[in-house]
Amino acid sequence: MTPDKTTIVLLTLIPYMAIMIAFAIYCLIDLSRVPRVKHLPKWGWALACLLAMPLGGIVYLAVGRDR
Repeated sequence: MTPDKTTIVLLTLIPYMAIMIAFAIYCLIDLSRVPRVKHLPKWGWALACLLAMPLGGIVYLAVGRDR
């Protein structure tokens, strides 16, 4: 019995979803460990990382971290 198209689509999206969740968790852990951030408060960066995945996390890692 062959799987239908919905099953195939879901199986191909699972690795992508796992990577996005892991990236969001990484960004949130990094955000909780740094003492200061730039341009937004920490809660703003947390919202950006969660609501605009993956772009929010990429922008946070590129410009939001205070070195």
